[in-house]
This record gives sequence, C-alpha cells and structure tokens, in this order.
Amino acid sequence: MSDKEKFDASLTTPRHWIAVAVIIACGMVGGALILRPIGGAPAAAPVSASEERDHDHEGEKKNPSGQPAAGKEEQGKDGDGHAHGEDEDHGKAAAGKPDEHGDEEGVVKLSESQRKAAGLSLAKAEATSIREELLLPGEIRFDEDRTAHVVPRVSGVVQSVHAQLGQRVQKDQLLAVISSAGISDLRSEQQASQRRLALARTTYAREKQLWEERISAEQDYLQARQALQEAEIAAANAAQKLSAIGAASGSSNRYELRAPLAGVVVEKHLTTGEAVTESTASFTISDTSFVWAEMSVSAAQLPLVREGVKAVVRSTAFDSTADGKVAYVSALIGEQTRTATARVAVANPQNVWRPGLFVNVGVQARQRDVPVAVEVSAVQRLDDKGSVVFVPDHDGFRAAPVKTGLSDGKQVEITSGLEAGSEYVKDGAFMLKAELGKASAEHTH
Repeated sequence: MSDKEKFDASLTTPRHWIAVAVIIACGMVGGALILRPIGGAPAAAPVSASEERDHDHEGEKKNPSGQPAAGKEEQGKDGDGHAHGEDEDHGKAAAGKPDEHGDEEGVVKLSESQRKAAGLSLAKAEATSIREELLLPGEIRFDEDRTAHVVPRVSGVVQSVHAQLGQRVQKDQLLAVISSAGISDLRSEQQASQRRLALARTTYAREKQLWEERISAEQDYLQARQALQEAEIAAANAAQKLSAIGAASGSSNRYELRAPLAGVVVEKHLTTGEAVTESTASFTISDTSFVWAEMSVSAAQLPLVREGVKAVVRSTAFDSTADGKVAYVSALIGEQTRTATARVAVANPQNVWRPGLFVNVGVQARQRDVPVAVEVSAVQRLDDKGSVVFVPDHDGFRAAPVKTGLSDGKQVEITSGLEAGSEYVKDGAFMLKAELGKASAEHTH
C-alpha cells in the first residue's frame, strides 16, 4: 500500500474526525474572543446570507404588503392614541375649565356671616396731615433728679441694716445704724457747749442785775454779755455739725442712716460689721415712677430734636408704648461718638419701663399734608406682592399692591396703588392675609 493510500485510510478513522472537531471548536472560540469589543457586550453571531434570505422570504410570506404586523400596529395606535387623548383632554381642561384660584388670584371671598365673625370694617382713603417721625435708638435710665446715692458721711462700723435691695422705702425711713467715734466726739462737744452756754446765761443775768443796781462796774456786765454771746455761737456751731451729717437726734455714738427721699432701694452695699468711711457708697434709692429715655442724636438730626417736642417711646422687647416730651438736649457733641445726648421724660406708674431696657424713640419732627392715607393696620405685606391693602371686589376682597410713604405710627401715606375716596379694609386685614395665604398653599398642592 502506498503512502497516499495509507493517508486516505487514516482520514476515515473516528479518532481523526474527533481531533478535527476539537481543532475547529477551539478556532471558533478563539475567533469569538478576538472579535468581542473590549468592555462591551459580546458581538452578535454572524448571520449567513442563506439565513438572511430565508428570514426575508418568511417575512414576505407572512405580510406580502410589506406593512408591519397587525398586532404591533394596533398596539402603537393604542399607545399613541392614549397619549394624544390625554394631551387633548388636558388642553381642553386648561382652556375650558377655569383654575380654582387662577381667575381670582389675590381675591378672598367671604360670606356675610364670615365677615361679621372676622370683624371686618371698611373705611375710605382720604387726605390728612401726618407728622413726620424721627426714629432714634435709646435706653431707659433712672431719672437722676429723683435718684439719691446715700453715703454715711461718718466713719465707723455698721451695727445693723434695716433696708434690703428692692425694698420700697419712705423719706426719712431708717436704713442702717452705724457706731461712730466721730459722732461721739461731736455730741460731747455739743453737750459741753450747752453747759457753757447755761453758765454764761446765769453769769450774764447776775452781772446785769448788779450793774443795774449800781453794785458792780459796767465793764463786768459787758464782759458777761460777751461771754454769753460766744457760748451761744459755740453751742450753735456744735448743733450745726451734727445736723450737717444727719445726726441731730440721738445719743452717744449711734449714727442713723436714713432715706433722703421716697423710692426703691436699687443698690445696697452695706452688711453688718462692715467698716465704712465718710464716702462709702451705701445705698442708691430712686423714685422709679418717672424715668428717662436717653438717646443719641447725630448733628444732622439736632435741628429736628428740640426741648418740649412730643415723643413716643416704644419697647424693643415687648409691645408697649409711652408718650413723653423731650426734656433735655445736650449743648455739646461727643468727641468719640459725634452725637449729642437727648432725654425724654416718661411717666412710669406701673414700673413697666425698667432702667437698662432698649427702646426706640419716635420724635415728632414736622407735619406734612398727604393726599391719600390709610390706617397702619390696613397695610399688610405679602411675599410676592410686597405691601398690599385689601379693597372690596364684587363679593370678595382683593389685595391691591401699594407703595407707602410717611407714617406717624397711626396713619401711613399711600403714594401709589390707591386713590383718595377708595374703600379699604380698616379692621380685619390680617385675617384676610391669612385666608389668602391658606388658599395659595392649597392651590400649590
């Protein structure tokens, strides 16, 4: 058998065909790995031309007209038709059905019973005179004309304290008792002067009688009269020393410290057993029924702030106001602050205005006539419109945007947005603002 015949015979063996199949499979796998894109999905298996022709031929058999399948077409129509239907209905709703608040934006409708329950009242915008108000920051302070800083005026040791911090005291009420050696010396001097005065009086009376009876010489009488006068001066001097320090009454070394005026003990610096001197600050007593609102006035504002001008004091911590007058304007301007100090006297019967409280002081500077003005409570502020005034609109109330001008705290000038004679909501504007905000929130949701 030749070599060719042996090779042909080997090709017919099963082992050979298995090896060939393995080689072909390995080649196909290697080719697929080489042709696959990096990081992407595996490439689609190649389609033979015969398979392509068979697929096209099958499609022509199923749909000779070349149109897509009926099921798909109906599905596309349904989906497309549904979308077009929704858009059409939405457009109709937007064109034919009014929005719940769209046509009536900024309008609040209330029934007659709701208006009465809210306490709505109307007024007419009209011309008026408004006094311009100059607003200045200030602080409540003690009325210095009604405040006393009590000192012992003698040195000594505190025996007892009879007044406490915050206590209301009356004039001449006992505050403390001080044991003082100085008081003891002054009272000894007073007693000695009084005894010398008594002796001088007796001597004078005797010498006068003897001189009148011509028993003694006139010189003796004159000497007795001079001695009496000197004793009277010494006694008066000793009494005045005690009176000057408030120790006219009492005995021994006891010194009584008393209140010089009626008021409240706002400071206390004495305790039992403490040693004090003549200038030790012991108590501060102030009559708080009147206080001062002290403010700083710049040089440009000084022509508008004058003594006797009316002013309104407003608290920054709580809702409270008080009327007063400018009682004092400093004649000097501070070197550091470049401002002058002014004070407004404020009555404080209920002790509402406490020293140290920050306030705003509105000084009525000048008066001006305005063509249109409304009550301050009628002007409300909306986030999207700014300042508004509610005006009647058919069966509701509309928020009319306005611009404000001068104000005196009670009335405010309207520079635009409202004409003279127009009706507006005077009372209840805040309630309308709340209702409008509620309606806007519901419309947004």
